[in-house]
Amino acid sequence: MDKYADVILPLPLAQWFTYRLPKEYIHQVTTGSRVVVPFGQKKYYTGLVVKVYDRYEGTFDLKAIHMVLDSHPIVFPYQLSFWQWIASYYMCGIGDVLKAALPSGLKIESETWIELNQDFREEVRLSSEEHQLLDLLAVKPKQRVSQIENQWGATQLFKVLEQLMDKKAIQLREELQYNYRPKKEIHVALSKKWQLKHRLESLCEELKRAPKQLEVLMKYLELSGFFRREKPKEVTRKELMEETNSSTTVCKALVDKGIFTLQEKEVGRLVKEDVEVEAFYDLNQFQQQAFNQILELLQNKDTCLLHGVTSSGKTEIYIHLIQKALDEGKQILYLLPEIALTTQITRRLHRVFGNQLGVYHSKCSDAERVEIWKKQLSNNPYQVILGVRSSIFLPFRNLGLIIIDEEHETTYKQQEPAPRYHARNAALFLGAMLKAKTILGTATPSVETWYNASISKYGLVKLNERYKEIQLPEVIPVDIQELHRKKRMVGQFSPLLLAEIEETLQNKEQVILFQNRRGFAPMLECKTCGWVPKCEHCDVSLTYHKGLRQLTCHYCGSVYPVPFQCPACEEKDLRYKGFGTEKVEDDIRQLFPEVAVARLDLDTTRNRNAYEQILSDFERGKTQILIGTQMVSKGLDFDHVRVVGILNADTMLNYPDFRSYERAF
Repeated sequence: MDKYADVILPLPLAQWFTYRLPKEYIHQVTTGSRVVVPFGQKKYYTGLVVKVYDRYEGTFDLKAIHMVLDSHPIVFPYQLSFWQWIASYYMCGIGDVLKAALPSGLKIESETWIELNQDFREEVRLSSEEHQLLDLLAVKPKQRVSQIENQWGATQLFKVLEQLMDKKAIQLREELQYNYRPKKEIHVALSKKWQLKHRLESLCEELKRAPKQLEVLMKYLELSGFFRREKPKEVTRKELMEETNSSTTVCKALVDKGIFTLQEKEVGRLVKEDVEVEAFYDLNQFQQQAFNQILELLQNKDTCLLHGVTSSGKTEIYIHLIQKALDEGKQILYLLPEIALTTQITRRLHRVFGNQLGVYHSKCSDAERVEIWKKQLSNNPYQVILGVRSSIFLPFRNLGLIIIDEEHETTYKQQEPAPRYHARNAALFLGAMLKAKTILGTATPSVETWYNASISKYGLVKLNERYKEIQLPEVIPVDIQELHRKKRMVGQFSPLLLAEIEETLQNKEQVILFQNRRGFAPMLECKTCGWVPKCEHCDVSLTYHKGLRQLTCHYCGSVYPVPFQCPACEEKDLRYKGFGTEKVEDDIRQLFPEVAVARLDLDTTRNRNAYEQILSDFERGKTQILIGTQMVSKGLDFDHVRVVGILNADTMLNYPDFRSYERAF
């Protein structure tokens, strides 16, 4: 009997597509499993099966599924319903949602390769571009189209490809690209023949003529605990070679003599540490009162707003709520608006929940994200997931609690590409779908959340006392317009701010300076004619980055060289206008040359561990002044910060956005 499957493809298309199931796959395909299918003339994509059925009533000649990738579903049925809601609510294709939801390593696509026809003889006239491409292929006869496209541009390349294919000089092939490969290690074991003590002694005598081999053998016996354990501990070849400062040829010699055996084993990338779990901190009177109120409200409501002032101890309340959910056998999703916040929160949660905690965000490698996804599908998933907005797409077996910390943050909203979802609102829908309770936490609620709490749609709990009754910091507004008029400003800094910074540094305390614009200067302008360089693609002014010596478009990422003179009037009087974090850092280093300064923005945190390193140095006191964009304003907690300076605060109020007042606050 023929069978058919409806498949979602990772393309910006609203519908799914029907494929025929080959007989060998009829019993392997289920709803939620991945399949590789042909689409278009030659391309192959990883699709997700949403339905399998016996009768096809259409009139099209259906293509067959090329390959089945999973013996078990990789998404749960509720996830498909959730994706369809997102596609409908945010008006995008279901394929867009699939592309956003699944880690890249789970999406196999075909890639186009160009191959040189070795039998081709130049009997027809070739253009210079055709000669150029054939010269490239002469050096390397098989190349990716994408690589050459980056150098040539798509329009020119495909024109030349078409001409060369007509002349049978090249051929194009599609090959499936596997983005995820399991991590493997080679383990060393002593052959059974030599595991008897008297044989091992004679072997050691024999190996005295090969001292390096004997050293490796003795180190193996030590590392494996061969004489101390009933079952020797596994030893990796890498560990053995590093401990003995040997090359793999020594190990190979021992294998060739039948002394060692090697076995390749698949190992996970997810770090499982032996963590000494700490006891909870006791809640103070006000925290305990808020905790009890939340539990009472959640008996009748699905969502509760915890409105607590900064440093009131909201995180400790979350930890107690998480433990209660764990005691009930539930899973927890703890959402944060940015990766920036995960470092400190991860340390706090890890100390309490140990290996029950999993962290999921874009700084995880793609292979790690695949393994977290697979772990969540297993019978031993992480019980607590800490992550950013993409975490809402992870599979959960028994989600009981969702915590949305700093719910007001704009970074919960995905801007590009589609789906342009808001993770807070999507998480609320997910919670309602799975009958999970949702906590919204913030010191400054968004307007819509405050409104929903005020009409009793959400429960509302207030926490007005700071932890240990610490006083709120004094806020001192400074009229820099008046200071500019009197010429008392020092660069971007008022005399008051500089005095406070000097006093703070003398007291061995720390300073944070906030400027919500990265780069050195947001604009370059010709003093003579007013010319301003703009992006060719976006028509917006380019930002000057001094460290990189380039102009950058912060919309599309295009990069341009800094002009030596104005291209409009050819004058050389080009001036930088405005200032960003790079300029602030430059000025601070000149004003305080002996002080350790760090900058925290997108430009300094592109490397995987750069963010954690900058914060760790600041937390340990290695850095005295931290300058940054909104990254420094999001829930960070440092004991020795005495002064925070917000430079040009009114620019946030005057930003062309109807939420500018709300966001500035």
